[in-house]
Amino acid sequence: MKKSLKILFISAEVAPYAKTGGLADVAGSLPQKLKEMGHEVRVALPGYQLIGGEQSYIADFPVEIGGQQRTCIVRQLANADCITYTLNNYHFFNRRYIYCYDDDGARFAFLCKASLELIKAIDFKPDILHLNDWHVGPAAMLLKVLYQEKDPYYKGIKTLFTIHNLEYQGHFGKETMELLGLPHRFFTPEGAEFYGMFNFLKSGVVFSDKINTVSKTYAEEILTQEHGESLEGVLLNRVKDLSGIINGIGYDTFNPMTDPHIPHHFNEKTLSNKAKNKQKLQDELGLPRKDVPLVTVVHRLVSQKGLNLVFEAFDDMMALDTQFALLGLGDPYLEDAFLALMKKYPDRVSVKIEFNEELSHRMYAGGDIFLMPSVFEPCGLGQMISLRYGTIPIVRETGGLKDTIVDASVHEDGNGFSFSEITSAAFFKAFKRAVDMYRNEPGSWLELVKRGMRNDFSWEHSAKEYLSLYDELLLQTDE
Repeated sequence: MKKSLKILFISAEVAPYAKTGGLADVAGSLPQKLKEMGHEVRVALPGYQLIGGEQSYIADFPVEIGGQQRTCIVRQLANADCITYTLNNYHFFNRRYIYCYDDDGARFAFLCKASLELIKAIDFKPDILHLNDWHVGPAAMLLKVLYQEKDPYYKGIKTLFTIHNLEYQGHFGKETMELLGLPHRFFTPEGAEFYGMFNFLKSGVVFSDKINTVSKTYAEEILTQEHGESLEGVLLNRVKDLSGIINGIGYDTFNPMTDPHIPHHFNEKTLSNKAKNKQKLQDELGLPRKDVPLVTVVHRLVSQKGLNLVFEAFDDMMALDTQFALLGLGDPYLEDAFLALMKKYPDRVSVKIEFNEELSHRMYAGGDIFLMPSVFEPCGLGQMISLRYGTIPIVRETGGLKDTIVDASVHEDGNGFSFSEITSAAFFKAFKRAVDMYRNEPGSWLELVKRGMRNDFSWEHSAKEYLSLYDELLLQTDE
């Protein structure tokens, strides 16, 4: 490997500037760790209206979208952990939200082309162009079939495409080819076409030099019909270039010893302060201060998260004398279902239908048990964050959850509880094992909490794996 690599990250979300989920956390943390390891790393994201803070002008250039010239204004964010650019265009990004607009195909097509134009405009030719998730998949296609064919400046740039969640692929009309200026010979089943639509994620899978996803188990699962989201055949064609690297979490951001969002700092030697956080959280949520298991959920409320299993088992959970607190937004059906449970158990259940980063930290710190019974989970960050704060996760054995959580009722070195069947009965059995240990084996529970807090899910190990993957890319010869 070269002593120091030049790496350009492109992502639709980057924490703390624009975030709806784990993609932003990864795009915010991994570049910082690679920079700390001595590499020249830069990050680019759309210049959304919601991005605040000081930004300085860097450059501007035209971007042709659908035969029209649109201007991209490049600004650099002040005080970012590594050099971070916003790619601004009033027409596409000066809006209240990140997603869910009728022209999202055109908006992210602009991001793809602007990202490639950025490279030359600022004269930063990366060794690795690291593309994250469906929004920027076409950048790999553009680079390979247009830019590298027409301009020698782009020769030698290698692409890594990271799939953060295969469920979200970006299906748009055939006119996307015209928006991107791509020849129609690539709108085929072997190219970007997918059941008559242009598939953003598929274009990244087909045209990137290497592909990875965010856990080893998920990399295996997406090759199957059950989890392949109709792209398993395409992925099998690229299996030699596919790998899995578990995500890390930002240990500075999620640190119970320094977290500014929690009232009492603690570590494994001062767990009495964790108990104080629990009491403060109970006060904040309107729950009585009781020494019963406080069960927390911090998720997007979508079917993927397996929360229907929790709903179906809820009366049995309450029969074990537990408290329950949920924070999240999503499916109106799930929102209404859990709000109804709060009305049914007003002194034992708190439901906050909102996005609240600060409260989420207090729920990680103040809870006893954290639920993550996902139907599928590419990686999952919640289970790692909960362990960092000494809150024991209950997970389903899938994707990154299987790679990070070991059942403590089966293995002496376990760090949580798990189940495999997608049934409320299987979930409840795991839940009862956790509650029974909390109540009947306080010494074992205390050791479990401490053991979980000693787990290392920082970016150090994962960043080294990414560097090995970059090394493989640089050794790859163009066909």
